[in-house]
Amino acid sequence: MTRARVLVGAGLMLAAPLLLPAREKPKAPELTQEHRHPSGAFTFRTPEGWKVSPAGRPGALEARGDVLRVLFLFEPRELGYDGLHADCMTRHLRGPMETDPRVKYEYDFISGELGARRFLDSAFSVRYDVPVDGVSDWRQRNLTVVGAGQSLCVISHVPLVQWKKSPAARALIEAVVASITFVDAAPVGHTP
Repeated sequence: MTRARVLVGAGLMLAAPLLLPAREKPKAPELTQEHRHPSGAFTFRTPEGWKVSPAGRPGALEARGDVLRVLFLFEPRELGYDGLHADCMTRHLRGPMETDPRVKYEYDFISGELGARRFLDSAFSVRYDVPVDGVSDWRQRNLTVVGAGQSLCVISHVPLVQWKKSPAARALIEAVVASITFVDAAPVGHTP
């Protein structure tokens, strides 16, 4: 099997660059732990000490380090990427009755192609009525990748104050998302 690196780090960082002067950009964190999704469709990397566990529905995994979180929602079939992306944008850390319906967009529905896959990328801040891990305001990024017979929604959550004031936290969460690597194998029933 060959591996196809999802060019999240290159392509999407151009679409939504970290707006920091070069001298302030922290060195990329070392992601020493590789995790394989139970489907075998993709891998991702985290730093030492992050916990990875099932997240309440088939195909869902959560990677978590302290308060930083990345949720992976995988489907072994291609779904409409705009509908999937919109659905994933409604997945918050709290239910709708505990979430302020007004979100503040950093950017929305940036699209492109990554080899045989298409992506949509949005980032926004969310306020929760009941704090999550002691924090009410969070930055949420949704990255949806569809193609090659698969669909993946990647949702990252960072406390908003940490996102704004910690270049290291920004670099770490972006590195985890950028580490996603799809294992290229034709899904059952897929013909090239």
